[in-house]
Amino acid sequence: MFIPVNPKKDHNIEFSAATICIQSTVWKLEYDESSGQQFVTTGGVEGNPGRGTLSNWFKIEKYEDDNNLVFCPTVCDFCKPVCGDIVIYIQDGYRRLALSDVPFKVMFKKA
Repeated sequence: MFIPVNPKKDHNIEFSAATICIQSTVWKLEYDESSGQQFVTTGGVEGNPGRGTLSNWFKIEKYEDDNNLVFCPTVCDFCKPVCGDIVIYIQDGYRRLALSDVPFKVMFKKA
């Protein structure tokens, strides 16, 4: 699910699925010290835009004829986040979503 703070700007992204996990299924960006990479994880907070939830906001932007997912939140007027594209990153044979400076095209279809 894409939950917008403003339909043309920032969105929370949440997996809408039954889970036994206690943690939230809202996406957030989290720094991994061992790899020096920022990865998309779950455990974010839905809503409440501002400095405390900065890592939970993503954007869908036009890229050529398609779209791409971007992390560059604008929910905090005085914050200066590190911005980038969300791409597939392969680490130890596992595919993860991570922050990059190379756009990755995605296509969305209504369910």
